[in-house]
Amino acid sequence: MNSEKKDSRLHENKIKYIYGIADNSLILGQRLGELTGHGPTLETDIALTNISLDLFGQVRSYFQYAAQISEKEVTEDDLAFLRTEREYLNVLLVEQPNTDFAYTIGRQFLFDHFHILLMMHLQNSKDDTLVAIAKKSIKEVNYHKRFSSDWIKRLGDGTEESKEKMQTAINDLWRFTDELFHTTEADEEMIKAGVGVDVKTLKETYYKNVSEVLEEATLEIPDLKYFQKGGKDGIHTEHMGFILSDMQYMQRTYPGMKW
Repeated sequence: MNSEKKDSRLHENKIKYIYGIADNSLILGQRLGELTGHGPTLETDIALTNISLDLFGQVRSYFQYAAQISEKEVTEDDLAFLRTEREYLNVLLVEQPNTDFAYTIGRQFLFDHFHILLMMHLQNSKDDTLVAIAKKSIKEVNYHKRFSSDWIKRLGDGTEESKEKMQTAINDLWRFTDELFHTTEADEEMIKAGVGVDVKTLKETYYKNVSEVLEEATLEIPDLKYFQKGGKDGIHTEHMGFILSDMQYMQRTYPGMKW
């Protein structure tokens, strides 16, 4: 492979790597946004909305960077709203529905503990822009982790009903956690280049940290042999189409619209 083709492939994989990180926060932020005005208490409602805004703020930084280095004439809005379903590279976990408050917290908890480890290690990237985004985001992500972990403990070690609902949510969502540590071709390329984080090395720490919180919450740690994946390769659950139909409606109905 000549150097020009190699550089082009590296460039394309870098953008895909950015998508892989940004799309997680984009889709999770969209899910949390669905709950605005529907939280169990006003304080919790505002907290979830603020977490959603934090995630969207991070997404904007990633997409501005991706648009900047793209060889196509695209904007951050194009990347957020005008890709097809198969072009989104988020993990399946973040697109799971807000079945009830336990599922919302369980999904957030399982993602937050991964997200904080990713941000910690992304600060060692050879890409200065990604380092800057990670350093700016880590305080927010640490708050998200503390918020969701505290709720896991409150619900798990609360009433009989709250414990049952929280355990059910963790049991159902657990099968999506292994995908967090799956690496795509783009990921591997960026790891070799010193740009990306080798998430496989985070797996042991992740499950250790998550298990400690679940044990403190008097919840059982699921014992699964089968895990579901596909989102990082653009193969999503049935929920993704509905998310995008809501999220992309305005931009597709009124192309080029600016706020």
